[in-house]
Amino acid sequence: MVSEILQANPMAQNRIATDAAIPTLSVQGLTKRFQRKIAVNDVYIDLFPGEIYGLIGPNGAGKTTLMEMMVGAEMPTLGEIWIDGEPFRQDQNSPMIQRCIGFLPDDYPLYDDLTVWQYLDYFARLYGMASPQRRSRLYEILELVQLTSKRHSRTTELSRGMKQRLGLARTIIHQPSLLVLDEPVSGLDPVARMEFRDIIKTLQKSGMTILISSHVLSDLADFCTTIGIMELGHLVESAPLEELYRRLSRQQIFIATLGDREALAQALAAHPCIKAQAVVSDQEICVEFEGDEAEAGALLRSLIAANLPIRHFNHTREDLETIFLKHLDHKQVS
Repeated sequence: MVSEILQANPMAQNRIATDAAIPTLSVQGLTKRFQRKIAVNDVYIDLFPGEIYGLIGPNGAGKTTLMEMMVGAEMPTLGEIWIDGEPFRQDQNSPMIQRCIGFLPDDYPLYDDLTVWQYLDYFARLYGMASPQRRSRLYEILELVQLTSKRHSRTTELSRGMKQRLGLARTIIHQPSLLVLDEPVSGLDPVARMEFRDIIKTLQKSGMTILISSHVLSDLADFCTTIGIMELGHLVESAPLEELYRRLSRQQIFIATLGDREALAQALAAHPCIKAQAVVSDQEICVEFEGDEAEAGALLRSLIAANLPIRHFNHTREDLETIFLKHLDHKQVS
């Protein structure tokens, strides 16, 4: 499927081959004021080809306003937006730049009197696709979103998950370089979320840059490369997901032995990545660990090399949701 999309989308091939130093999306000092209220305050973001950026934050943090400015649906008060290296001005007619953007808001309506095929064909015509190309693209996009068997069904006959996938198909039918999704999995069941997540991963492999907001943080942790946290209009964190885990996620390792617990405790005390120990049972210890997966593996090898009869070694870390809630608690306390 990915190879077919790349073959059908030379723009995607070009994006992968171009210099990654040019962001697909660059926002510089983006600010939005509504009278005396500042909804978005001095935000800087650079997104590169193939990156999936997860935007999280409580309700009212400014996420939707920020995304609407990025796609030209809202005028910024201050700041600049660049798409594929070109300035994007909402007060100027920029059809070529707008074609580089796909935007799926959280409440986008479908046309009840159209079939799935008619709905997508309508938007393909709006983008000026010629007949042979349009037909081929519709079949391709229906296969991607797993709606080929529903192409003759009216949109009212679709489940909520199917409607979301149809909305995504409409959003990417013109092969944008930037895809912006505002709460696309809201209200979907776990199976529908999994199907949507798999489509996003396929689009990433084709070279598309994706910015997505969601309150389902477990989904974002599964496929996002970068995470941004917004609070009261400020982008308070913006970093690769693994970096956030290293800085903000407490790690624990549960280690059980068939032998003497004290011998295990002494061996652990000598390891530089062990910061604290707690007894779980007669033969199990929980340690606070500061290191990466390679260092965790090195710890296990050192225990085995010391002839300790290890029967259980479970390395865990706090998930993205826990990091986010801790971040909010810290801000409220400070």
